[in-house]
Amino acid sequence: MSSPLFESSITSLPLLGRGKVRDLYAVDDERLLIVASDRLSAFDVILPDPIPDKGRVLTAMANFWFGKLGHIVPNQLTGIAPETVVTARERDQVAGRALVVKRLRPLPIEAVVRGYLIGSGWKDYQASGAICGIGLPAGLKQAACLPQPIFTPATKAEVGAHDENIAFEEAQKHCAATLGANVDGAALAVQARQAALALYAEAAAYAAGRGIIIADTKFEFGIDANGVLHLIDEVLTPDSSRFWPAADYRVDISPPSFDKQYVRDYLETLDWNKKAPAPALPGEVIARTAAKYREAYVRLTGEELPQ
Repeated sequence: MSSPLFESSITSLPLLGRGKVRDLYAVDDERLLIVASDRLSAFDVILPDPIPDKGRVLTAMANFWFGKLGHIVPNQLTGIAPETVVTARERDQVAGRALVVKRLRPLPIEAVVRGYLIGSGWKDYQASGAICGIGLPAGLKQAACLPQPIFTPATKAEVGAHDENIAFEEAQKHCAATLGANVDGAALAVQARQAALALYAEAAAYAAGRGIIIADTKFEFGIDANGVLHLIDEVLTPDSSRFWPAADYRVDISPPSFDKQYVRDYLETLDWNKKAPAPALPGEVIARTAAKYREAYVRLTGEELPQ
């Protein structure tokens, strides 16, 4: 297990910004360096304690899926080793946890696909019988498998704010308004929906063969200068997806998962208002969370985390 990295400090490249987990640097006009830190957020608040190897797990898993699903839609990868775009003394910060990617213009929506009724989708269904305007059969229970996977877009929130589920028509309008008159944003939203559903279907079928249910996931897409849709950011990781061990799956409960749900459950036992600053995590919670991330990678890929 490597030393945890809460925040990268690369000075040889311009820092463009920091998200909940990733630090973004400019390589040149056409490429970016994305460093996956070991930060963990819960309830949209960044926790003070890093999770060892989390960034390496996210990067290795994303690379695995980029390779497996590359025939469905182009992706952001350049094939350039991150160690070659930083100085020698900075290589330890990027080894195994960074990607050099194309500079692409992101769509302003989260492309969420749900195969099971859980999370915010379950709450929406209880309130209205629908998710993002998509009507569902009456009487479904928590964690029920949906008749077919559904595309339920969401707005992209700033760090510390909550994403908001929106209807597909609203997502089309949002893309059109944000991307401008020279881009057919509504058509790109349709492309994103088609790509997201195809990606989910193939990934879910593969994961089922490894004893894992992908209950839901979110994708992000961007376009190049020619308007070609690309898969960007992270893909089918424990941070962007809900992975359930198939052997423990039951309807009418929230199944155990290979992600940060363990941390969320711990935080729910505390007297915390879910606003910054977040409380510190006990060593046992940190260790068990790290183990869950690593186990997700091993279960899905059949390989140990690259050293």
